[in-house]
Amino acid sequence: MPHTKDELPDALYRAAQVRALDARLIAAGTPGFELMQRAAHAMWRALVRQWPAAHELTVVAGHGNNAGDGYLVAALALRAGWQVRVWAVGDPRLLKGDAALAHAEALAEGVTVNAQGELRGVILDALLGTGLSGEVREPYASAIAAINASGLPVASVDIPSGLCADTGRVLGDAVHADLTVTFIGLKLGLFTGDAADHVGALVFNDLQATDETFSDIPVAAKRLNAANLALLPARAPTSHKGRFGHVLLIGGDHGFGGAILLSSESALRSGAGMVSLATRPEHVPAALSRVPEVMVLGTSSANQLMGLLDKVSVLVVGPGLGQAGWGRSLLSAAANAPLPQVWDADALNLLASGLVSLPKDCVITPHPGEAARLLGISTAEVQADRPAAALALSKKHTAVVVLKGACSLIAHPDGRLALCHQGHPAMATAGLGDVLAGLVGALLAQGMDAFDAACLAVWLHANSGMQQGKFGRGLAASDLIPAIRQLLEEHAPCLK
Repeated sequence: MPHTKDELPDALYRAAQVRALDARLIAAGTPGFELMQRAAHAMWRALVRQWPAAHELTVVAGHGNNAGDGYLVAALALRAGWQVRVWAVGDPRLLKGDAALAHAEALAEGVTVNAQGELRGVILDALLGTGLSGEVREPYASAIAAINASGLPVASVDIPSGLCADTGRVLGDAVHADLTVTFIGLKLGLFTGDAADHVGALVFNDLQATDETFSDIPVAAKRLNAANLALLPARAPTSHKGRFGHVLLIGGDHGFGGAILLSSESALRSGAGMVSLATRPEHVPAALSRVPEVMVLGTSSANQLMGLLDKVSVLVVGPGLGQAGWGRSLLSAAANAPLPQVWDADALNLLASGLVSLPKDCVITPHPGEAARLLGISTAEVQADRPAAALALSKKHTAVVVLKGACSLIAHPDGRLALCHQGHPAMATAGLGDVLAGLVGALLAQGMDAFDAACLAVWLHANSGMQQGKFGRGLAASDLIPAIRQLLEEHAPCLK
């Protein structure tokens, strides 16, 4: 069945898993060429829906099954009265199996196939499939460059050529598609790494695979949506603040007071029963002015935290903390507290430096640079395989990890991986991580499991960003806080 991006399945798979699913379908009695025909029909229907007035198609075909799909789409377009041409990148005589059958059918239908040609109409990228692992080589690199330079509408078969199906990394160069139609199982690489810049509108068709086809094949990641997120329990009429946790936020060294204030306001507005803030004494007046509901402790040394740590239920540490002596001493005190904790920002930089150890069962929220320091690798290496980096961090620190960025990832030490594909470019601004840290802390304080809290927080954060991002540039981190509150209430059960 076809699915648009708003109704995609939750399960994401790696390329090898999808190939295994394809093999299962064939072993269960569906010939490979019939699957190719189903894929071609799905691709053709999506093309017509996307560009109903086009009537001209250029298929750029390679040598694998992607090329076979492309040749069959060319035959369908010609039958429908479209002007059709195929640019065969390489020698079509090298095609094998079902792809060779598809090539023969296109020729029999009267499709024109040339070694080079003018790109016109809609371009169908049928160059490279999910098996690509190394850098794109010639003549494919030149074909991809020509497609991207054409200025014409582009649709990709299964995955934009040059995009890694497992990591979303661009392998040298990749097609910038306006539409991608993918088959059997959703590929993880369509949602992470650089995918958002290349996939365009995404349509999925399972090619009539049944639930039995997917049995015993574990998912690589779960795509977050409103239907699969954990819910906060409904609040009884007799509820009081003591039932919903007490969050203590620690941070805000000289010059960085705003970060911890954003986190504090976020925790307060996300439902924590009580919120306390430990920050530099100089920031107390600003904190009381901005969020008078927060209990503010002007803190000059870690000793002043000792009495408070016994009274709270969750810690959020790091926003604006700095890496000087003040921040190090406060972080050391927090690390020895047997409490659920969220570590962000400079808490993670101090962790990476080896000056402190992370308590068990924490949530850490690194951006790619912080993740790189924690793993001892480069930021480029983190971005080259974001799922692997998130899982490695989670196992190394026995923590739930939120790897922030486009399509944030949430990893659990047991190997679970979730992905949030929502968000908006307007969210590329300072302070949004501080808001997220406070939100995670508030959900933990209300009794949520760490992984569930991280998943719900990331989803709320991203979708609030989408709501506010529609107004364009100039989004401020504080704009998200009322939007998160509203969205959280819409997602939560009503009062009993």
